[in-house]
Amino acid sequence: MAQQRAKGCGAGGLKHRMATATRDQLSTQILDLPRGRQSKERTRVAGKFLFSGSQKLYLQGVTYGPFQPDEHGCQYGNPATVERDFACMAGHGINAIRTYTVPPVWVLDAAWRHGLRVMLGIPWEQHIAFLENSKTAEAIEMRVRNAVRSVAGHPAVLCYTIGNEIPASIVRWHGQKKIERFLRRLYLASKEEDPTTLVTYVNFPTTEYLDLDFLDFFSFNVYLERQDRLEAYLARLQTLAGNRPLLLAEVGLDSRRNGMDNQAAALAWQIRTVFSSGCCGAFVFAWTDEWSRGGFEIDDWDFGLTTRDRRPKPALHAVENAYRDAPFPTNPFPASEAWPSMSVVICSYNGERTIRQTISEVLKSDYPSFEVIVVDDGSKDRTPEIAASFPEVRLISITNSGLSAARNIGMKAASGEIVAYIDDDAYPDPHWLHYLASAFQRTSHVAIGGPNIPPPGDGPVAECVANAPGGPIHVLLTHEIAEHIPGCNFAVRREALEEIGGFDPIFRTAGDDVDACWRLRQIGMIGFAPAAMVWHHRRNSLQAYWKQQKGYGRAEALLEKKWPRKYNAAGHLSWQGRVYGPGVLRHVGRRGRVYQGAWGSAPFQSLYEPGPGLIQSLVQMPEWYLVVLVLGAVSALGMLSRPLLAVAPLFAAALALPLAQALASARRAEFPSKPRTPLARLRAFALTGMLFVVQPIARLWGRTEFGLTPLRRRMPWRCIAPRVQKREMWSEQWRSAQEWLALFESAVSRRGFARRGGDFDNWDLEVRGGLAGNARVCLGLEEHGAGKQLLRWGIRPIMSWWVALSAVLLLSLSIVAARADGVAAALIGAASALAFAFWIYRDCSLASSAALDALAAVEENSR
Repeated sequence: MAQQRAKGCGAGGLKHRMATATRDQLSTQILDLPRGRQSKERTRVAGKFLFSGSQKLYLQGVTYGPFQPDEHGCQYGNPATVERDFACMAGHGINAIRTYTVPPVWVLDAAWRHGLRVMLGIPWEQHIAFLENSKTAEAIEMRVRNAVRSVAGHPAVLCYTIGNEIPASIVRWHGQKKIERFLRRLYLASKEEDPTTLVTYVNFPTTEYLDLDFLDFFSFNVYLERQDRLEAYLARLQTLAGNRPLLLAEVGLDSRRNGMDNQAAALAWQIRTVFSSGCCGAFVFAWTDEWSRGGFEIDDWDFGLTTRDRRPKPALHAVENAYRDAPFPTNPFPASEAWPSMSVVICSYNGERTIRQTISEVLKSDYPSFEVIVVDDGSKDRTPEIAASFPEVRLISITNSGLSAARNIGMKAASGEIVAYIDDDAYPDPHWLHYLASAFQRTSHVAIGGPNIPPPGDGPVAECVANAPGGPIHVLLTHEIAEHIPGCNFAVRREALEEIGGFDPIFRTAGDDVDACWRLRQIGMIGFAPAAMVWHHRRNSLQAYWKQQKGYGRAEALLEKKWPRKYNAAGHLSWQGRVYGPGVLRHVGRRGRVYQGAWGSAPFQSLYEPGPGLIQSLVQMPEWYLVVLVLGAVSALGMLSRPLLAVAPLFAAALALPLAQALASARRAEFPSKPRTPLARLRAFALTGMLFVVQPIARLWGRTEFGLTPLRRRMPWRCIAPRVQKREMWSEQWRSAQEWLALFESAVSRRGFARRGGDFDNWDLEVRGGLAGNARVCLGLEEHGAGKQLLRWGIRPIMSWWVALSAVLLLSLSIVAARADGVAAALIGAASALAFAFWIYRDCSLASSAALDALAAVEENSR
């Protein structure tokens, strides 16, 4: 068979009539498809993948041309050669080609006849400073429009590439934002000419920092000759691509410098790595060693799968075998292993609206070994009846006990090595289980999650909610290691879940996945598989969104009680990793910096974004709205006492800051329905911005109901004057300073929380009292021989500078108001200053008493 295919790639592989056919004759052989039918065949984006109709489409492509122009200026040779090439490609499992120029229609016709989709490149002067002259930019746009218009509607066109590797020096010259705006301009121009066809730009590592989130999918040219480096970089590119598909538009290896066998071996692992990493496809550079650039024949590189006279290299058969296995071979594991058994657990409470879709889509998977378990948590609707209608599903009904309890029931009933949890308002991609299993088999991770993407068609409110904060997002420590994965797409090794005791039943509706992730990280690592995606419906009404966010606030309060070390003094979680996904609040006035290397020499140029400053961090706290409320009330009292009007500017500034952040964040919103009218776009933008304001208020409501406030007290309070305390402790048993401090830290943890000092701090531990005050502990250790030691403990209260400053300012305002005969303002200012002073006293006293209690416990245990 291989010999027959090899022969078909040669000059004599087709009949003589094809070799002598004219271009006009071939152009009349295009399949006669009406325009309406052609549009239905167009490739579309669905989450992280491409689809043709209802079938997922993995692009298995090669680049084609450009070749030396003939006497007519055509860069694609004669029709007979094109027909031979396309027939050979199709015979070796190739389903797409990428061109760098706009081919004649007869080339597209030939591609369509052989089942090849065309990634059509539109060339323009991207290697020069094309934005220096407005006429040049206009000419480029017109060239793109004409190119798209010339082939618009052709069924063979997969997508248009509006550019390819704009040099880093040109991007630096014009500036990142100008390049992004111009590429958006070309994107919109292409869509105006052919709205139904996909549009992309082919980027490369030197300008990976370009923010091109308007593209239909992300495309990158990547040449890495080590598998571990390619895997790591693809993980990074998947993070940059977000919820869009990632396509490798060029991979390859030069056989002239590396040898044909090395080329074949490298392409085999490159293609398999591309697909196992969740990419939607790859294009091998190139089909043949014959190609030209700028009218000159390139004869010092041999990247082709075939030689210049179209004789196949070993790489062609290696690529064919790799493409045949895409996205996964039948059994990608060693002979002694197999696909791990998996148990899909769906926990539901009154989920009749969506659970039928969830079960149906899970059962469509062709994963070789899995079971489906539905745990009905005491539903009062038709949920159990719907689940029971699927004979393949095992239904377990329990009295209403909460989400965590239901998940534990599913864990105990599961027989699979891996338990994959999915919510009853979500449904998976067809290869969800395959990507999870592959990730588990490649790593020792105890749990792995993937993205959850809102499906299209849920309505305008759901689309706005999908762009709002508070959604199920993942937190990554690296591009492959996660700190948190949401429970709607949560797969875990059953043994690991049993080892940590399952989910904590205290979490009935939310917070269970966060708690489980933190406990799982104590025994192993959590991974992130970007292609293991599920579609997850968002709340479709403002009332449902408000209720959800209040519930999340209550869950935060429960988590803070269980994990005080994870929360700061204000009661807010400090993630170690970075939060990814829509709904992330944008910082106003803080721009990222591009690592370009000296003289722009860095081969991989990334964008580094600074963290929020103090003011921006405060504004992001839900409690900031209490500050706004207080300032607004004081400003309103200015109608009675004019000195209080001095607070009005502070009130305006405090209100403007969160509104500015909300508007900046809403500008990044993406709406799958693509509102067509300006009014519809304005409504979507306004509603999304409003949700950025509403969400922290709802979260604050839920937090406050369960006692999670900056004024919370988590330890008994003994009234102790907050002053410097010194204690001595004699020990007959020798321990190092680190051991003594560890004992003290352990004793404090039973009463409160202490954080360790850093490398440049002159104190050892800081005992948390509250937002307004703490106590710092320092140990001095005297050695007295024979293992005897004298421990000198110093405890020093530390007040919060901004709380103290607020007290001073309020007191100053009260004095000014009193002199201006503003009795009401003076009394309000004095009372507020006194309240702040008492807050400082209480928190410092709490911290000091906790430190003294811990010292007593250490002394008792060391006897």
